[in-house]
Amino acid sequence: MSMAAAATGLSLICQSTVAGDPRVDLKNEVFGRPVSNLRFRCNGEPLKRKLGIKVRAAVQLGLEGSNSKAYPKGLDGAFGLAVVSERELREKGFLGLRKTKLVCTIGPACCSVEDLEKLALGGMNVARLNMCHGTREWHRDVIRKIKKLNEEKGFSVSVMIDTEGSQIHVVDHGAPSSVKVEEGSIWLFTAERFEGSRPFTVQANYNGFSEGIEVGDELVIDGGMACFVVIEKTGSDLHCKCTDPGLFLPRAKFSFWRDGKLVERNYKLPTLSTKDWANVDFGISEGVDFFALSFVNDADSIKHLQNYLSNKSTKSVRVLAKIESLESLHNLEEIVQASDGIMVARGDLGVEIPLEQIPAVQEGIVNVCRQLNKPVIVASQLLESMVEYPTPTRAEVADVSEAVRQYADALMLSGESAIGSYGQKALSVLDMTSGRIESWSREENRQSVLTHPQLGESLPDRIAQQICTCAVEMANNLGVDAIFAYTSHGYMASLLSRNRPNPPIFAFTNDESTRMALNLQWGVVSLLIDLSDDVESNVSKTIELMKSKALISPGDVVLIVSDVTPTRLSPIAFQSIQVKTIN
Repeated sequence: MSMAAAATGLSLICQSTVAGDPRVDLKNEVFGRPVSNLRFRCNGEPLKRKLGIKVRAAVQLGLEGSNSKAYPKGLDGAFGLAVVSERELREKGFLGLRKTKLVCTIGPACCSVEDLEKLALGGMNVARLNMCHGTREWHRDVIRKIKKLNEEKGFSVSVMIDTEGSQIHVVDHGAPSSVKVEEGSIWLFTAERFEGSRPFTVQANYNGFSEGIEVGDELVIDGGMACFVVIEKTGSDLHCKCTDPGLFLPRAKFSFWRDGKLVERNYKLPTLSTKDWANVDFGISEGVDFFALSFVNDADSIKHLQNYLSNKSTKSVRVLAKIESLESLHNLEEIVQASDGIMVARGDLGVEIPLEQIPAVQEGIVNVCRQLNKPVIVASQLLESMVEYPTPTRAEVADVSEAVRQYADALMLSGESAIGSYGQKALSVLDMTSGRIESWSREENRQSVLTHPQLGESLPDRIAQQICTCAVEMANNLGVDAIFAYTSHGYMASLLSRNRPNPPIFAFTNDESTRMALNLQWGVVSLLIDLSDDVESNVSKTIELMKSKALISPGDVVLIVSDVTPTRLSPIAFQSIQVKTIN
């Protein structure tokens, strides 16, 4: 079930603790005007510096066809806060928690249990496995190591699988490592299959790779690692002369340009190849949390995979779309709408659009995802120099900072962690840079204001969106320490995240799939815990649990949102807002 489907019953409580001397009792009148117009201010000062305030407003609306769900009684299960979040909370406090999520690509340089544990301790929220490389046996081993670490060490690292995609036009020069390309050298690009390697000969993996290509066209390797001009075409073979020397990397990608523009061609290949479908079945059997779909050009392929997963998988698995082609940009909004999230694959995207357009395109994609309430990962070459060197360039740090400033949900390491010598250092650079820019943005009050369109047409969806928008405004204006969200499918937690509040969002859920999915949501700390259908009971018991672990203190102020439906109100949407202070 999608997170949006959870908005059948809603409740909102804004709670701090202590005195409880009521000063205001608005009851139903607060909903006599649009929720988005509510203003709660204390002269700009944090609420806990003020006198005790209690505000309550409630409204009940009959909703036909609303379904309720019974939840396990009590909160007696394990307190499912990941060990890294607990440590960070103790060391830095609520406002010191990093909100930007971190994704690491796992490869031969970081696949041991010891290395995976170090990455988890360093702040890795999601481990990405690229099915272009390695065997299924290798990937299975890594997945099981991560799940074992989660279980035995108290981590909460999600697992993502990247499909290879049948539209990825890789070339093979026959050598296990990079090959130097000299200026003026003549190379043959062919779809002919042969064993071993031949001098100055490159195999393309698709027979129709040269269809529509003319003499004089430019062939660009990996977005500019080396460039050629086509000097002769014989059948499907291309004879090309190197104009810009550089390196051929194993499985490099290439594109063709004519008169300064990309030569657009439709190869009519399916987004998911036969190999990809086998990898999907493999991912289902291993219980992965995300599939990242490569070379998505429209929404149909996303929906196809989502339908397949809903029929084949016993757990909810999210589908992310990788934006890495010109066609995907043309259909961006429909792709974002259909997917459960987006990855901005800047490396491959940079092959298809001019380099100078990448920054604006990246910011545009991030904004669209935020408006449509879908998490977005900025990926590729964030700290590329750290594949070989222990310190990033200042330009790379500036690039990372810009992605954080744009409020991307997550940043991703690729080769830096998979094959680099300094993967843990690269992760620490992302961690430190993210935390510093988030703190600066908050101190300078540089909130990124976006016009958020209405997401749902149903009354519960509209209520949920208004409540969460209002709740974040209250949290920022009142200076609360944290937002607590009680959620079965994560929908309201995602709506809160969409508004990028100053305080962190603690999402309490009794669904493991929801917990792991929320690892990609900006500012959300997800906790697995038993939930009652009694909202007040959930609130008091979770606060007591956090107090028992010294994670929350007297005088702290929390705002609480819930989409857990009270059983006694099964056909009703229920909202309430409270403000108190904590003992």
